[in-house]
Amino acid sequence: MMFVAPIALSEQDQDMAQRDDASLANVISFDWLAPRSRPSVPLEQLSPAALAYLGDAVYELYIRHYYLAPPKRIQTYHNQVVGQVRAEQQASHLRSLLPQLTPIELDILRRGRNAANGKPKRIDLETYQQATSLETLIGYLYLTDPQRLIALLTQLQLSPDL
Repeated sequence: MMFVAPIALSEQDQDMAQRDDASLANVISFDWLAPRSRPSVPLEQLSPAALAYLGDAVYELYIRHYYLAPPKRIQTYHNQVVGQVRAEQQASHLRSLLPQLTPIELDILRRGRNAANGKPKRIDLETYQQATSLETLIGYLYLTDPQRLIALLTQLQLSPDL
């Protein structure tokens, strides 16, 4: 049987643990968003659907990370995250970011929109296309310009009360 000694918290850690919940949200950084390595496939060979697949995961992880502070029950975390990752909310976020996007980013959105074919079950096609476009852009920026991605994500109007 292995013995694990208790970890003594430094003064800085103790001080941080005593901060109120609102300031804790400011302590959490998004450095984890920067990819550690690039995929072995050239970016030009990734389809918009593949970029959207990656972007969906990055977006949800960002949203989950955002809602970690202040600490809550798991069901509350879940409800807040589900409220933000719905296609309708993603489409709304996309519309709020449109004025800030570059021509290249707008082209990525177009490619993502065109890749969103098929008939969605619970939402209209336009909303589905907008959500897929946002996911495609997030996947693209995750691989090409994580700092730009962070700048855009931090401008989203996320509701703390969802």
